[in-house]
Amino acid sequence: MTGLDVAFLVVALITAAAAIRTVTSTNLVHAALFLAVTLAGIAGVFLVLSADFLALVQLVVYVGAVAVLFLFGLMLTRAPIGREALDSEHRGLALGVSATLFVLLSGLIIAAFGDVRVDVVDGPRTADLGLALFRDWVLPFEVLSMLLLAALVGAIVLSRREDGESGQVEDVTPILLADDPDDPDAGDVALPAGEGAEEVDA
Repeated sequence: MTGLDVAFLVVALITAAAAIRTVTSTNLVHAALFLAVTLAGIAGVFLVLSADFLALVQLVVYVGAVAVLFLFGLMLTRAPIGREALDSEHRGLALGVSATLFVLLSGLIIAAFGDVRVDVVDGPRTADLGLALFRDWVLPFEVLSMLLLAALVGAIVLSRREDGESGQVEDVTPILLADDPDDPDAGDVALPAGEGAEEVDA
């Protein structure tokens, strides 16, 4: 076993542990942070496999944009982020479906690429990929960046509060206004606390 094999196993174990914590965490913010660690671990796997360009794209697009966008969306909106937001009666079904898909996809990948041995990879260079991305596909790239920016601005707009809005529901204290406090048939009017105090004192 070479040093690259050891590095691959270490990075893969860290990535798998972070992925498990992503789906088992009881806090959405923690789950998003573990998702960022998982995506960074995938970039580390690409780096160990000598796919430097894919590793950098993984870091820039997924860790630097998607995971950060998730965090902004969670923290800027009023969505519940605690345990009550993740409680579900279908966890067993979700676990069974996930395990089945994992086994199925793993078997297909091993059956398709298990015996493949490649010594030299022929294909476009990193410079060719960069030229194609920023020359031929620059418009879709910029449209995607504007879409992410619009989603971030939308999260900020949703999180804004109007003037005087505290986000909490205040208790209303009823104040009874009547000529005779002992008369049950008198017209009672319920006002919020602080309003009509002068009339009561008078």
